[in-house]
Amino acid sequence: MTRESLVDEGWQETVELLGGEQFITQSALDTKAFVRPRGVKSATDLLRLTLAYCLGHVGMRATAAWAAISGIADISDVALLGRLRNTGDWLTQLVGRFFELDEAQAAKGRLIRILDATAVAKAGVHDRKNNGLWRVHCSFNLRREQFDFVELTDESEGELIDRVPVVRGEIRIGDRIYLQADRIGRVLQQGGDVLVRAAWNNARWLDKNGEPFGLIDFLKQSKNKALDVPVWLGRKEGPPLRMRLIALRKSEIAANEARRKIKQEAKAKGRQVREETLVAAGFIIVVTSLCKNEFSAEDILKLYRMRWRIELAFKRLKSLIGLRAPPVKDPRLAKPWILAHLLIALLAGPFIEEFGVSPS
Repeated sequence: MTRESLVDEGWQETVELLGGEQFITQSALDTKAFVRPRGVKSATDLLRLTLAYCLGHVGMRATAAWAAISGIADISDVALLGRLRNTGDWLTQLVGRFFELDEAQAAKGRLIRILDATAVAKAGVHDRKNNGLWRVHCSFNLRREQFDFVELTDESEGELIDRVPVVRGEIRIGDRIYLQADRIGRVLQQGGDVLVRAAWNNARWLDKNGEPFGLIDFLKQSKNKALDVPVWLGRKEGPPLRMRLIALRKSEIAANEARRKIKQEAKAKGRQVREETLVAAGFIIVVTSLCKNEFSAEDILKLYRMRWRIELAFKRLKSLIGLRAPPVKDPRLAKPWILAHLLIALLAGPFIEEFGVSPS
């Protein structure tokens, strides 16, 4: 989106895509982003100013000058700063309009949703390990090839498998960080199924009698075929969860590369590598609540391989709209800056598919 598209006929089309002027105005009033027409005549004009600043890569003063020249608003850079600080909740509501979950999607087959998060560094932070980042939590609807949930937090909030509202009948796919037994239980209670990657030591593995399950001994039984066995996940908030554990031996090349990286990282940190870690590195391990009668081990592994689609979506999100660290430290400005980029990505998504734009 260019500055010209914020003043020409294309702007009205954008307004309609966002729900129309009435919806935009009402949502601005509800969130107190637009209270009175002082300097800025309408909520849609305030949205144009917000997008111009957040996407234009110029300062507040230049944005205010552009607004005056274009006849959009007569406002100082200081007054504009005050207005933009109040737009965070409003933009969250506009973004949320794209994520009206329709349970009917699950009626014809299963709805596949992939969970993951991407990070954007905070202003002035060059080392993300220094806990200076914004975290964008997402759910990717595989059938529609679109994000259907986005939540923006700072580094204090982690990735949670039950953060996204459950659509009854869905299959929720996530990587190792989402193997959270108590939270998985909440997803199952609401009618969803889960499929998550597992490390040998990031869960309390139990057998049907509640005794520790020897995962490493189980893996050693593999003879180049997928192992599939019932397993229970111990949790704090109730009885153990009955799941399926599926493990597939990697190729020798892939297994050796995984072990090499583990040893290299351990050496850099001055730690010893446990034998169990090296054994587990030779396998792809997943756990799922999906029934064996409906989904074979091969089906489960095929489903998990679809997780790469959200990585591709993140790559497209960042390359297409230039999602990067916001230029300001004030969270009341930084959050709208990120949300404005997400909003434009959602608007552009259908047109990217229509015209065949490459995500790379």
